[in-house]
Amino acid sequence: MKIKILTLFPSMFDGILTNSIIKRAIEKDLIEIEITNIRDYTQDKYGRVDTPPIGGGAGLIMKCQPIVSALNAVKGDNDHVILFSPRGRTYNQDVCKELYSKGQDLVLICGHYEGVDERVNDYVDEQISIGDYILTGGEIPAMVLVDSIARLIDGVISEDSLKTESFDNNLLEYPQYTEPYEFDGKKVPDILYSGNHDAIDKYRLKESLKLTMKYRPDLLEGRVYTKQEKSLLKEIEENNDNPKWMNEALKKGKKFIKD
Repeated sequence: MKIKILTLFPSMFDGILTNSIIKRAIEKDLIEIEITNIRDYTQDKYGRVDTPPIGGGAGLIMKCQPIVSALNAVKGDNDHVILFSPRGRTYNQDVCKELYSKGQDLVLICGHYEGVDERVNDYVDEQISIGDYILTGGEIPAMVLVDSIARLIDGVISEDSLKTESFDNNLLEYPQYTEPYEFDGKKVPDILYSGNHDAIDKYRLKESLKLTMKYRPDLLEGRVYTKQEKSLLKEIEENNDNPKWMNEALKKGKKFIKD
């Protein structure tokens, strides 16, 4: 997959492209990131890429010509062009998966200053917003898309890691623990040591439901619950943290490993 980024500030991407998962994905040729400096395409005799808004107003507006010329230079016949804008649909994991599943290369246009010339919108396929807050430009949203989409590419991270992440199945991820068994009086739940993977999966689903109800109840709106989820919801409502199925799993489970 190839992602082409049009920006006035290419150096902002040095960190994300030379570290961690993205760096390894690039080195394995699993993803290609191409950075284009919009400044290189201005035809303004003074080299400007922005000017004050016509009709008056604060700040500077990015000019149409440099952006469109840069876009024409890099865009392929099957590329999907995105402009970051507060008008756009809000980015989430479903949108991330949709963009990846298109099988198209992406072109990301990063606005800056007070925005871009309105006519740029005629050259894009869609607009995307990463949230209702103000940023200085589209570079950080572009990094968000690169990181989130790269994780979906085969071979970038393990398949097991992808199976149980937050927002999959519209639930927050269950709590995770590592050694030691006890730290500062706080203990790892014994069920995780039981060796009973069915019971562990059930416990984790229950915890995911519990966390989602507490922190992101909006994710559960309109949800059609499975029979198992309905049973777990009843346990949550009754504050039953030691149900029969869990006690049976603990009795039959492996010897606890408590370092």
